[in-house]
Amino acid sequence: MSIEEVRKEHELVDLFCTLAEIPSPSMKEENVANWIKGYCDKNNIPCRLDDYGNVRIEIPATAEGKESLLLSSHMDVIGDDSPVKTYLDDCGNIHAEGRTLGGDDKAGVANALLLAKEVANSDIAHGGLECVFTKDEESGMSGVKHVDFKSIKSKYLLVCDSDTLGQLEVSGAGYTMVKIEVHSHKGGHSGIDIGDKTRANAAKLIANLIAKLPQGVFYEEDGMVVTSCNLGGIDAGKIEVTNIINPDAAVSYSIRSSNRKKEDELKSIMTKTVEDFQKEVADLADISISFKEHVPPFEKVDDEYIPILFEAAAKKAGVKPDITSFHAAAETHIYANQTNSKGEKFIPYLVGLATVCNMHTRDEYLDYKSMLKGHEVLKEFFKAFNR
Repeated sequence: MSIEEVRKEHELVDLFCTLAEIPSPSMKEENVANWIKGYCDKNNIPCRLDDYGNVRIEIPATAEGKESLLLSSHMDVIGDDSPVKTYLDDCGNIHAEGRTLGGDDKAGVANALLLAKEVANSDIAHGGLECVFTKDEESGMSGVKHVDFKSIKSKYLLVCDSDTLGQLEVSGAGYTMVKIEVHSHKGGHSGIDIGDKTRANAAKLIANLIAKLPQGVFYEEDGMVVTSCNLGGIDAGKIEVTNIINPDAAVSYSIRSSNRKKEDELKSIMTKTVEDFQKEVADLADISISFKEHVPPFEKVDDEYIPILFEAAAKKAGVKPDITSFHAAAETHIYANQTNSKGEKFIPYLVGLATVCNMHTRDEYLDYKSMLKGHEVLKEFFKAFNR
C-alpha cells in the first residue's frame, strides 16, 4: 500500500502525517499549533493557545463524580524547518525523505488529538479530558515550564512521549550538574619550581580526588538503575603545554536519580570526599564543590491505580504492557513537582503509544500499525478510567 492509501484508510495515520509534514523545530512551533487550533475548531473540540504558545484543550465533564484526565505531548521536533515529505516503506513504516520524521512527539500529539475528537463528539460519560501540547521540549522544556498548572483540573496525567508501544514509565531520573574546582595556592614553572614542596599541580590533585569519588551506578532496584554518577569532563591546562605547574583544574559530573533520598545520599558522600581531601591538601590548594539541579526527579508514587488500569487496557487491546522506569528526563519530571487547581500534586506517567525507531536521525521511522494499536490502548484506558 502507498502512504496515500494508508492515510485514506486510517484517520490517525493521516493526522500524524499531516502534523509531521508541518516543520516545527524548537521555538518554531507556531504553524503546527495554529493547525491544531484549526482542527479543533472544525471538530467541536474546546481549544485555545496560552500566552506562551502551548495548545490547551479542555473538554468538560459529562458525568459527576468522575475524575478528569490530562494528556500531554510536545509539538517540537529534532530537525530544521525544511520541508517534510512522508512515505511508506515495504514493511509498513513511515519515514520522511532525507530528514528526521518527528515521530517524537507528533505520534503522541496525533493520538491525543484524535482521542479528544472522539470524546468531544460522543455521548460517553466521563469526568473531563484535558490536553496540553507544549513547545520546546527538546531544547529546554520551556513550554511545559510556562504551563499554568493552577488552571488544570486533572491530577492523573499521561505524557504520551515514550518511543515504544506498551510502555508505561512510572519514574524517571532527574539531572543534576556537579562541578568541582581546584585552585592551587602556587602554580609555577615545571623546571625551576618543580622541587618546591609548597607548590602543587592542580591537575594531579584533581586526578587524586577523582580516584576517590563515585562513578557509575550508585543505587539500583530490581535490576533498574535508580541513581548514578558520571564523570563528564576534566579541565586542567592544555594538552600540548607541559612546562607549567597547573594552578587550576575543574571536573564536571552528572547525577541522575529518580529517588531524592538516594540522590541526597550520593551528594553527601561526594561533599564529604571533597571536604576530607581539602583537609589533606589545605596548605597547597582550595577545593570547592557545587550542585545545580537542571531537571528535578520524577519519583515513583505508591498509588498503583494508573498502572493497574493501563495493564488491563493494554492487554485488552492485544498489546503487551511494559511497566518500568527510565534513567532520563521528560516532561513528567516537571509535572511531578507541580500541583493542579485543587492543590493536588500531579501524578504523571510516561506512556508509549507507538514504536519509533532511530529517533532524532534521518533514518527515523514509525511503525504505523503500532500507532493504531496505541490508540486502541488509549481508548480502552480512557473507558476504564471513567468506568
